[in-house]
Amino acid sequence: MIPFNKPYLTGNETQYIIDAVSSGKISGNGKYTKLCQTFFEERYSFKKCLLTTSCTDALEMAAILVDIKPGDEVIMPSYTFVSTANAFVLRGAKIIFADSSEENPNIDVSKLDKLITKKTKAIVVVHYAGIACNMDSIMALANTHGIYVVEDAAQSIDSFYTGKDGVKNPLGSIGHLSTFSFHETKNIISGEGGMLAINDLQFAKRAEIIWEKGTNRSAFFRGEVDKYGWIDIGSSFLPSEIVAAFLWAQLECLDKIQNKRKEIWNRYYNGLNCSKNKLNLPYIPDYATNNAHIFYLVFDSIESRAKCIGQLKEKNFHAVFHYLSLHESEFYKDSYSGDELFWSNEYSNKLLRLPLFYELSLEDVDEIINIINNAEA
Repeated sequence: MIPFNKPYLTGNETQYIIDAVSSGKISGNGKYTKLCQTFFEERYSFKKCLLTTSCTDALEMAAILVDIKPGDEVIMPSYTFVSTANAFVLRGAKIIFADSSEENPNIDVSKLDKLITKKTKAIVVVHYAGIACNMDSIMALANTHGIYVVEDAAQSIDSFYTGKDGVKNPLGSIGHLSTFSFHETKNIISGEGGMLAINDLQFAKRAEIIWEKGTNRSAFFRGEVDKYGWIDIGSSFLPSEIVAAFLWAQLECLDKIQNKRKEIWNRYYNGLNCSKNKLNLPYIPDYATNNAHIFYLVFDSIESRAKCIGQLKEKNFHAVFHYLSLHESEFYKDSYSGDELFWSNEYSNKLLRLPLFYELSLEDVDEIINIINNAEA
């Protein structure tokens, strides 16, 4: 069976892990942590980066930093992973779920204004498949109402947004805070792992304290204070040097990995005949780039999708659907009182992700294309 995803190893992961272990410093915030954080700050102009044990942890840090309290409202898409919502629910927020757009699974910006109330504290946007949301519109809306924007950029490494000013901005560099994932299903991986990127420096000092279990330990090791202690809430958010060492080996090969993934993505896009089987291919707005995180199809019905999954499985290819709308989840459905989220449910029922990983051969891609193109409608 050709899997949906297969983690790619560059060859240096083990070498760097051995180096980290041999250094005697493996608990975190050491050599490899600093290498990774500096890489992101320099390459993408994030003002401050902190590695975390997961994107979930980075989201939880963001919820603390924007001071979410019980009763605050946070707007986010329903079509997303549960961590996007959980991080804010844990702080007592009421989640206001928004619909996706008709064009792609990203949040429908045109419907956000009516969701904002006096209790709204933040908007969390998810750049689905690494494709940018309309950040000019989102930031303008947030600035008008004095609310924070958190970019859930879990899928968005090395993807960009071109604003109305013509400037090409890395995803994750636009909102007040942003979060990334290095889970094994992502383009760049460390097994588990994530990162908080801080673009509004008012959060920088406190973020480091929260990251270090609520202490000023990092300031102590820089010689800025003569002792460290408990000065805020926090948790054990920073990963070990072993995780960071693995990630550094991946980052060294970022361009190589991205080029191969884009080659596969473009092969799918150019080869699939969407009209024959009533398929919709991924839509990328003019302001967005493609980082080849996901190649997805949207079918005309849930039955057509199920049939395609079966046809691919018969030929030993594993294709998978994605999120179920969070507003209809077992946990939240009894609390949801908003409008019907039509497009979120459409993507839940009709979106299918095709295999996409570094070692997937172009011959296998062509066979998948052939199976889909020649399937009976």
